[in-house]
Amino acid sequence: MKVAVFSTKAYDKEYLTKFNSGFGHKLSFFEVGLNEATAPLASQYTAVCAFVNDALTEETIRKLAEQGVKIIALRCAGFNNVNLKAAAENDIKIVRVPAYSPHAVAEHAVALILTLNRKTHKAFNRVREGNFSLERLTGFNLHGKTVGVIGTGNIGAVFCHIMRGFGCHVIAFDPQENAELKTAGVNYLPLEEVFRQADVLSLHCPLTPQTRHLINAEAFEKMKPGVMLINTGRGALIDTKAAIQALKTGKLGYLGIDVYEQEEQLFFRDLSESIIPDELIGRLMSFPNVLITAHQAFLTREALEQIATTTLQNLAAFEKNEPLLNEVKAG
Repeated sequence: MKVAVFSTKAYDKEYLTKFNSGFGHKLSFFEVGLNEATAPLASQYTAVCAFVNDALTEETIRKLAEQGVKIIALRCAGFNNVNLKAAAENDIKIVRVPAYSPHAVAEHAVALILTLNRKTHKAFNRVREGNFSLERLTGFNLHGKTVGVIGTGNIGAVFCHIMRGFGCHVIAFDPQENAELKTAGVNYLPLEEVFRQADVLSLHCPLTPQTRHLINAEAFEKMKPGVMLINTGRGALIDTKAAIQALKTGKLGYLGIDVYEQEEQLFFRDLSESIIPDELIGRLMSFPNVLITAHQAFLTREALEQIATTTLQNLAAFEKNEPLLNEVKAG
């Protein structure tokens, strides 16, 4: 099958090419993202492969359909960037990678926690400059702290187990409670109670109309002073303006994010020689208690292998007219 792969980075090309030897798809790689303007590049292709920040709007999907595209393979779990209704109306199938390496993302969330807490990034820079002072590097023991987890799917569940291993008291909110986690000692509580009790709050829920800006000014008011907030889910789970205000007042003591609600204009690009017009992320970067990584939580060898193989399998199933086990449909 001829596949146009958008938003391609070196690691995408490496892993998709490597594992495609067992499938035989004809892959063409484009560095540009997929949107209304770039959709014509998919002319003469049966399938396109897209990533988290590709704009699969109604117009983009219409253009793809007009060019003969029959399937969009997302090489990610989230699909909030896809107009599923338009896909159904244009008879385009949508498939995704529902789980690749929950450990990769969960472990990155822990890395953000430990770095923010023990300030290892600051210590690294100090020592390289010959500064061996320990002033202003004081952290806190994670052992015994209350960690709140919002969303206990595959990633959230792994994160819960890791934090239990640190000796933390883990509380969680999810409309669908996980019996195995409850047996392991995770205490499910109403959302507002998780806000009130958590010393560290980590977000692992999908982005939906219901969860958009789940963490807003009202939510911050319910939290402990100096709470640590971690987001490796989707950027728009947090109202950035409200987070900045909470940082300014000290209500939010630490913020670690691997995602950002306006990231599609920034992440996965080298802007080191550019003026970044986004004033909100500029303000976030000015805080000493904020740590930002550029959507790298998924980036492990194991995860890239699973993403590549599942994506290629999804395409092969469509080509062979087999059931699409990872299909996403409009609700």
